Amino acid sequence: MSAKVFVALFSGINVGGNRMVKMAELKSFFESLGFSDVATYVQSGNVVFRAEKGDAAALTAELEAAFEQKWGFASRIMVRDAGWFKRLVKDNPYPEVAGEPTKLHAYALEREPTAEEEKRLADKCTGPERFEIKGDVLYLHAPDGLGKSVFANLIPRTLKVPGTARNWRSVLALLEMASKA
Repeated sequence: MSAKVFVALFSGINVGGNRMVKMAELKSFFESLGFSDVATYVQSGNVVFRAEKGDAAALTAELEAAFEQKWGFASRIMVRDAGWFKRLVKDNPYPEVAGEPTKLHAYALEREPTAEEEKRLADKCTGPERFEIKGDVLYLHAPDGLGKSVFANLIPRTLKVPGTARNWRSVLALLEMASKA
């Protein structure tokens, strides 16, 4: 079986000067675990890598445990394969805003939200934002940007499904890196 390309999305590292992890150290960490073709993208913790065995769930468990052991704090990690990123981009419900990559975000969710969870979130979406959930991805169009979005801050607490967000520029860059790996 040939090695498969995966992307690991870290949450809660290098935000506001807390829980700092250097990308060079993160790359070495992945290599020390036996992964190949390791590449990182921006400081928020995105790693493209090749694994000989394991699926996304097994790799997530392995990485989270090893990461906590090495750095002494937990980071929730979403591992997804290259095919998942291809689908994410293809299924974008807001193609008309894809050209404004800071206003379009994709959240990798730990699981698909229930209809009730999705409705609870929809009830809170009263501003200029709009969102759509497709499987384990939440697409968010925040016309004023994520930083100014009150609704974006409500997503984790309201949805209660762990996830991590990336802007569209990062999504496209990671897809390109995964495709080339």
